[in-house]
Amino acid sequence: MDSIEKSQNKKKQNWRLFLVFVLLGLVVCGVIAFRGLGRWLVREDPPAHADVIAVLSGGLPYRALGAAKYFELGYANEVWITRPEGPAEQLKQLGISFTGEEEYSRQVLIQLHVPENVIRILPNNIINTEQEVEEIIRALQQTNETSVIIVTSPQHTRRVKALWDRLADKNLTAIVRAAPDDPFDAEHWWRNTRDALFVVREVLGLMNVWAGLPVRPHTDWGAPTTS
Repeated sequence: MDSIEKSQNKKKQNWRLFLVFVLLGLVVCGVIAFRGLGRWLVREDPPAHADVIAVLSGGLPYRALGAAKYFELGYANEVWITRPEGPAEQLKQLGISFTGEEEYSRQVLIQLHVPENVIRILPNNIINTEQEVEEIIRALQQTNETSVIIVTSPQHTRRVKALWDRLADKNLTAIVRAAPDDPFDAEHWWRNTRDALFVVREVLGLMNVWAGLPVRPHTDWGAPTTS
């Protein structure tokens, strides 16, 4: 009887030891995944020539700086800038002038010797990256062009590509590139609040893309969507 009890106790100890090793393994894997999340979000296509270069909103001035570099290298002959939604009308009612982000991006491009006549600000206001990608697709279709270099922040590249794959026709090509001078620290993103918030936002955004985009943008500046 004692030998049976000893055997059972030994099996229990072995089972507990096994669980400890499994938990330790999961913790190690979790730490590795956590630390590597910033690098995983950075997903660039190889550089290639395209019909146009598109500067996504946000990340001033780095995205515009990146677009100017690709233009200087001859990767495309035209640069598009998306127009993010802003509180222009609300501020106008208060007698306050408002210069949109797209104008600052345009000025950065001009300052870096991109000719004004090849810079185009796309007409429709956009609220989020989904609408931004749709606006670029619409502009390509209207101009009968088929390829674009999209310049965005490093941590934003994977989500942009995922949205493009979901929204664009197969005959349209997006070459997604990260702005070279953007200060995002992919190796140590958890060390400052700016990069940490970027990573959290991108992960949530990717989850929304993978789920079929159930979370919709708001309809007006400062007003939640009613749909």
